[in-house]
Amino acid sequence: MPLLDPTALARLLALPLNARQAMLGNVSGRHRSPVKGSSLEFAQYRKYVPGDDTRRLDWRTWGRSDRFYIKEFEADTNLRLCLIVDASGSMDYPDPAPGKRTRMDLARQLAASLAYLAAHQGDAVGLWGVGADHRQKIPSKRGATHLNLVIDQLTSLQPKGETTLIESLHTAAEEIRQRALVIVISDFFVEPAELKSAIQHLRFRRHDVALFHLLAPEEIDFNFDRPARFVDLEGAEPMLIDPSLVATRYREVVRAYLTAIDTLVRDTAIDYHRILLQENPEEILARFLLSRLQKKSR
Repeated sequence: MPLLDPTALARLLALPLNARQAMLGNVSGRHRSPVKGSSLEFAQYRKYVPGDDTRRLDWRTWGRSDRFYIKEFEADTNLRLCLIVDASGSMDYPDPAPGKRTRMDLARQLAASLAYLAAHQGDAVGLWGVGADHRQKIPSKRGATHLNLVIDQLTSLQPKGETTLIESLHTAAEEIRQRALVIVISDFFVEPAELKSAIQHLRFRRHDVALFHLLAPEEIDFNFDRPARFVDLEGAEPMLIDPSLVATRYREVVRAYLTAIDTLVRDTAIDYHRILLQENPEEILARFLLSRLQKKSR
């Protein structure tokens, strides 16, 4: 299954990938920086001090006040995109639709497309593949060669074993030194309280965090109508279950879990997208990019 759809990407390129808060980078770019510079957007006046660039003196203010003031502008910078992709066993869950795209397939497609969109607008891209057998860390860099490395690593990710998501998010918070847009793609089958702690760690480090929560409809609705053998993709023993005996309790637990996730989102002010496996990747990404146009803030 190809990770990049050229036709879809051509349409998505009309929408920029924006950061919702100020970023820090090494080169001039399209994203607002907390550092004052010399772009077109005015920030503030400050008093002239010896050594300042006299070309930035505001002569109209001097004419009115007989005092020297410097005009400061918001500096634009490049964005660092850090993609954290869950590669635990549960990501191998298949969409029952024809072709059987798995949760991992959708995660790869979304991550690869986001990497391409960021690289196309001159931003740096990095990748963390997290799981029992995958702990790749590709630092964020710019350029076509680096993008190819990220795509290759995404292709090689194979879902297996128990999740290491919480541990990896804490590690990422410590190791990603400069502000970044951190996009986490996972089924988030972890305790909401532990996930909240990890997200708060990332937010404390001033990262712009977005979660792509990939779920199958039957994981929410539990619409099974006959006894079945349920297999834990992360290694626990399979169980033979009569759905009629557990459906009510299962739905209660899932509702409580999703409510806890919604509360986490409100408390941490992150960008959250709940996605069903049968959704079209282009529509998912268009919705994400449009939401960032509407909510962009400092």
